[in-house]
Amino acid sequence: MNRIVRDHYPAERLPEDLQQLVDPNRPVRIVIEQDEPEQNKKTTDDLFAMIEAYRATIHGEGISRDEAVRRIRDLRDEWDD
Repeated sequence: MNRIVRDHYPAERLPEDLQQLVDPNRPVRIVIEQDEPEQNKKTTDDLFAMIEAYRATIHGEGISRDEAVRRIRDLRDEWDD
């Protein structure tokens, strides 16, 4: 994300609609941040779901017995080579 910061910016150089919100005789601090496209934003629920899915994979939850056996055999077979 791009972020631009300007300290002590002359308030009289602001656009008219922003000048009305501040004292035009005093300098302001401007912080500009570019919005990210909506499709790239993750909600808190999305992030927690990803964490839970990862945790379940690590602890073996959600993996069938056959899948667990296959993974163990694959690891064992690596040592036989």
